[in-house]
Amino acid sequence: MTPGRFITLEGGEGVGKSTQIRSVAAALEACGIEAVATREPGGSAGAEAIRSLLMEGSDDRWNARSEALLFAAARADHVARTIRPALSRGAWVLCDRFVDSSRAYQGGGGGITDADLLALHGFGSEGLMPHRTFLLTVSPDEAARRLAERGGNDRMGNKPLDYQARLTARFVEMAQAETDRWRIIDADRAAEEVTAAILADLAEWLP
Repeated sequence: MTPGRFITLEGGEGVGKSTQIRSVAAALEACGIEAVATREPGGSAGAEAIRSLLMEGSDDRWNARSEALLFAAARADHVARTIRPALSRGAWVLCDRFVDSSRAYQGGGGGITDADLLALHGFGSEGLMPHRTFLLTVSPDEAARRLAERGGNDRMGNKPLDYQARLTARFVEMAQAETDRWRIIDADRAAEEVTAAILADLAEWLP
């Protein structure tokens, strides 16, 4: 059986992760590969229930530590009920955000240490990490345009500008520190070009 692959897409708000997840999943299915498209927080019944707690309400509904615990709980259920079973049967899992978003949002944005966040991940999700992570980057003006076009932000999208700046810096820092796993993709380009760049990077694993 062909081994499953766990692929994650990361980045700030408005970079086009969900669009790329759909396009890459379709391309994999065309190659005869089962593709499971999922998201965080969410991706399982328990995680989706926690998602509503995290994504709704005012910006100050939870502090960074509370957010980190809720995200870790949602992720643990997601991993146990969706991601690991899919990988075990040889499927490819394409996830819109994973633990690296916690490392950026609650770490770079909220001040929680990376060690504490990874300890939570080690306990809740037994340390599962992606085979490949794509960081999608766009210019601030393009991100603002896409968010305005999409209309309405959730709690995470409503974080202040200084938080968003720390978030972006943390994503880039992680990507540059772990180049075996991370790839940085310029997502200012047309969506089709971004998809092609992602698929080209994954070609070594495709049949």
